Amino acid sequence: MHSICFQATGVPGSNYIFDSCSPALAISKPINLRFCGLRKEAFGFSGLTHSSSGRVRFSSRGHSKKVSASAESNGSPPKSFDYDLIIIGAGVGGHGAALHAVEKGLKTAIIEGDVVGGTCVNRGCVPSKALLAVSGKMRELQSEHHMKALGLQVSAAGYDRQGVADHANNLALKIRSNLTNSMKALGVDILTGVGTIVGPQKVKYGKVGFPDNIVTAKNIIIATGSVPFVPKGIEVDGKTVITSDHALKLESVPDWIAIVGSGYIGLEFSDVYTALGSEVTFIEALDQLMPGFDPEIGKLAQRVLINPRKIDYHTGVFATKITPAKDGKPVIIELIDAKTKEPKDTLEVDSALIATGRAPFTNGLGLENVNVVTQRGFVPVDERMRVIDTNGNLVPHLYCIGDANGKMMLAHAASAQGISVVEQVTGRDHVLNHLSIPAACFTHPEISMVGLTEPQAREKAQKEGFEVGVAKTSFKANTKALAENEGEGLAKLIYRPDSGEILGVHIFGLHAADLIHEASNAIALGTRIQDIKFAVHAHPTLSEVLDELFKSAKVKAAASSHGPVSEPVAV
Repeated sequence: MHSICFQATGVPGSNYIFDSCSPALAISKPINLRFCGLRKEAFGFSGLTHSSSGRVRFSSRGHSKKVSASAESNGSPPKSFDYDLIIIGAGVGGHGAALHAVEKGLKTAIIEGDVVGGTCVNRGCVPSKALLAVSGKMRELQSEHHMKALGLQVSAAGYDRQGVADHANNLALKIRSNLTNSMKALGVDILTGVGTIVGPQKVKYGKVGFPDNIVTAKNIIIATGSVPFVPKGIEVDGKTVITSDHALKLESVPDWIAIVGSGYIGLEFSDVYTALGSEVTFIEALDQLMPGFDPEIGKLAQRVLINPRKIDYHTGVFATKITPAKDGKPVIIELIDAKTKEPKDTLEVDSALIATGRAPFTNGLGLENVNVVTQRGFVPVDERMRVIDTNGNLVPHLYCIGDANGKMMLAHAASAQGISVVEQVTGRDHVLNHLSIPAACFTHPEISMVGLTEPQAREKAQKEGFEVGVAKTSFKANTKALAENEGEGLAKLIYRPDSGEILGVHIFGLHAADLIHEASNAIALGTRIQDIKFAVHAHPTLSEVLDELFKSAKVKAAASSHGPVSEPVAV
């Protein structure tokens, strides 16, 4: 699902990471970076002209012979291959890798045991954005002050719960269909079943109750994603105690819902539920809400997104036991102090949403067949996504991308990692700079970020011996934001005054999720502040928030030489 991403907060001995992400901070120098989320082919755009003549089709007779031959020699690599590339998992990461592989001329197959699109399309990014679109419009219509300031009069706003749920479900179905069609049109073989590695460059797949098939490939990518993590002591019934998977179906809108975890998943759902009339109680294990955000941005976000709304919260506590509602009794939540482990409180609510992060979906992959052991469930990889075995050696021709490797649990990060792998297997060395990958939380207003938070930057500066500069601009000074009556917001730049290097950018405000990409692309391309100051932004647009931000930075280094300036053209 994966909108916003912060430094991992793992729990020893568990297989999950809070808030479903963990950017790697020790990262090699970027080389020719490329990025991809849901590519244009996924949305049914024209231009699907690649030949599908390279597809491999098996007759039942020929296929059974190949299976038999492969099964006899599982311990050694095959001498010939069915495919150039096999991808296990058809989420956004696998989809991005498959499309890029075809573009590079690789004969490609993708194995999917559930549904195409994975978490992002079916149980995450896509349906959640449909619900958040509804909550945003409801919030605007319900704000009498906002409407009056624009000179508008609106009668009481209402909603149809099933209609809202249908909107989210229909969007997921549409995107899933487009993803499937795009891969088929480009000549990717979609193999249905659960994929398992049975030996070097060999994968078996099949449905339960049916014979397995074995296929071989020069290279294999694991892209199996993640599932919601539910801590011990919490009983999920799918009705009154739910995960994000259940919440996205919107089968009910409870009067009072407790949300366990105040990361981006919890924040986004609090936005939806409060807009639809629910009261929310956050339960956060750490001492502050939104612990992974840049502290200054988190403080402002709390003032705008939490304090004025029907939201209360308990921090520094664990929910050790949650019992679903039954026999007329409410959901019962038992809290203990996170530090002392002493009983703290007991809550009785109508519903509870478990938003404590996601766990890698790597069980049953057959990694033991290639001498690989997961670490808290994650597949160990190097900076090029190459899988590492128990002896610390690279497993030849085996890669892992996306949530399953835990580097950065975001859909677009998975896709970028997949593209990086395809570049490598087609002969071009490529290392992805994870610090250049943006993330966003789609609340109203939105939060976005790229790179380091201020505390992370200052820690790095202390170790490496450089100064940190901070610049800020307010949405209240932006003409477009004021025209929309949405002046609440802040953009923050963290940088090196000596060199002009951008270390991080954090935005809270109208369309923050769209604004962050100028900063993320600058980091990816190595653009310095002294150069980006010369970029021209249309007026009046929200992009001028970033324009003013870069211009306000105090950089000691001079701008690099620009090319010849063309003469002005008379109009």
